[in-house]
Formats: sequence, structure tokens, C-alpha cells
Amino acid sequence: MTLPPRHPEERLRARGADTRPDARFEPYQRIRESDGWDYPEDPVLLRTEVTIEQARSIIARNTSPDITFDRSVNPYRGCEHGCIYCFARPSHAYLGLSPGLDFETRITAKPNAPDLLAVEIGRRGYAVAPIAFGTNTDPYQPAEARLGIMRACIGVLSDWNHPMTLVTRGATVMRDVDLLGDMAGRRLVTAGVSLTTLDAQLSRDLEPRAPSPTTRLKMIECLARAGVPVRVMAAPMIPVLNEHELERILTAARDAGASTAAMIPVRLPLEVAPLFRDWLDRHRPGMAAHVMSRIQTMRGGRDNDPRFGARMRGEGGEAELLHKRFKLAKKRLGLDGQSPVLDCNLFAPPPRSGDQLSLF
Repeated sequence: MTLPPRHPEERLRARGADTRPDARFEPYQRIRESDGWDYPEDPVLLRTEVTIEQARSIIARNTSPDITFDRSVNPYRGCEHGCIYCFARPSHAYLGLSPGLDFETRITAKPNAPDLLAVEIGRRGYAVAPIAFGTNTDPYQPAEARLGIMRACIGVLSDWNHPMTLVTRGATVMRDVDLLGDMAGRRLVTAGVSLTTLDAQLSRDLEPRAPSPTTRLKMIECLARAGVPVRVMAAPMIPVLNEHELERILTAARDAGASTAAMIPVRLPLEVAPLFRDWLDRHRPGMAAHVMSRIQTMRGGRDNDPRFGARMRGEGGEAELLHKRFKLAKKRLGLDGQSPVLDCNLFAPPPRSGDQLSLF
């Protein structure tokens, strides 16, 4: 896949992608050709647009054999953090938008998510199990600080005593530590904080609008201090770029208060692979061939291996060595335990005005 040239009328600041490759479902491909007369003197800064969507349902179900949850909620589509390696980028193609710049600049928010969540978990016959947040795009991306959709969803689940899990790299999670800490006291929540690197410059290049590594360690500390069990997500591990940091990442997270850890080798599904290759050519040209060669060694000679069982682990000696290092480091640092089992027995509708109170 050859990426299109950058739009000359746009000026980019802190973006992961550089172009807008066409979505894979589009019937036509658009190619820009300059006649020499269409270049503005002052390119306009590309800003993030947030569109409001009135969703019709909010709990997504899955039967994937290599993930640990069967239901999830995503209050947003797209993610302004702009992480170039994000496996969720191809999902923007379902909207007719580009997995490149559109994914990180054209965000869809679902403000009716909390109301839908209350309706769906309140249906007769609903079988309770933990709901996962942050499984596709980050629920604590920048728009959340203004819209508060995630906080309202947590409020709904807290009222119903419904368990939840959370993965984020967004600092706004610290705003909600009061709700999360209260739920943790009832064994209703665990949190995962993504910590990809301790190198501030690499973080700015890879994840241009995500919080710095220092801030993410503060997030772990804040959540752990409130009693929330925290798992550090050392993901993705990218050969040459950050995999040599694995042990140092786990040590820093343990010292900040993380109690368990997870690790996933980098995945480059569909449109992510050419976008990541382009990023390497722009930011790490001297390493590009070496990085991709090492990735392909873990993926059967391809940029990506989508097979269940292999997509989250990789295969071959390169992948096995990475997993052995991770296992040994977890054991040495005391991060090899399991996240606590969440309590599904407390689930019940919240009391309403006029309800008769229980005597017991």
C-alpha cells in the first residue's frame, strides 16, 4: 500500500500519522496531483473535530478466544492520542474515514452512552460479567476532560454495583479516582495503565498527544493509593525501539504501585502497517529496516499475523525470548500474580425514590 502525499494546505502539530490513506471499503481512490497553483502561502493548522453521535446501543459483545472479556463499552470512536501503532485505526474505515489522520482528528463521542448502559444492564435476563473499557479507543482521551461521558458511565455501574475493567493512558482518569476508589472497595474495578516507554522523546514521537511517561507513573500511583488494583500494560513492545526497556518499565511501574503486569508484542493489522512504516521513515529512518525485519521475524515473515492464538503473542525465537524475559521480570518484581476476581454478586438495580427499604 502506497500512502498518498501530505495535503499541502494543512499544517500538522503533534500528530502520529502524516497522511490520509483511503479507507479500505471505499470504492474509489483519490490521488492528489498538483498543477502548481494550489499551494497556499500559509497552511492552516489541522485541529481535532469532535462529532456527537446518538448511539442506538452501547455494549459490544465478542467471542474472541484470545481476550479475557466478552463485553465492552467504547464511549468514543477514534482517538486524539494519535499513537501510530494503534490497532484500532482500521476501525475508522467502517465510518468511511481514513485510519490515518482522520482517526486522530475526527473523533465521534457518544454522550448518551451512560443512559444506554443503564437500560442495557437493566434488561430482564441480563447476565452480569465485568464490562471492559478502553479495549478499542481510549475512554480518557482529551475530549473526555470536557464531555465527562466516561465518568457518567462509571457512575451508572457504581450505582448498579456492576464490575468493570479499564485500560487507559489518559491522565483524566485521575479526575475519577473518587468513583474508582469507592468501587475498588467493593471489588468492582481493576485498572490497566499503558506504559510503552520511559523515554520522553520516543513517547512524544510514538504517542504525540498522550501523557508523558512521568505522568503515567503518577496515574499508577494515584490509582493504587486509592485502592484500585493496577496492572501495568507494557504494550506494545516494538523491537529495537522500546523492547530493550521492558525490565525498566516493569520496575518503574512496580515502584509506582502496580501489582500485576501484561505485555503484548506490536501488532500491525491492515492499514496500520503502512502507516507505521511511514512513521519509521519520518522519525527513525536509520532504524526502519531493522525494526521491520525484527517484527516480521515474530510474525511469520509478514508485517502482521492475524490468527487467533498468535496475534497477541507472536511466534518464533524472537517472540519466545521476549515472553521469557517478561515472565522472569514479573516474577523477580512480584508482578506475577493475577488481578483480583471482581464481585458479580452485588449487582442489583439502584434504589429509586419511593422504594420500600429492605429490613436486612
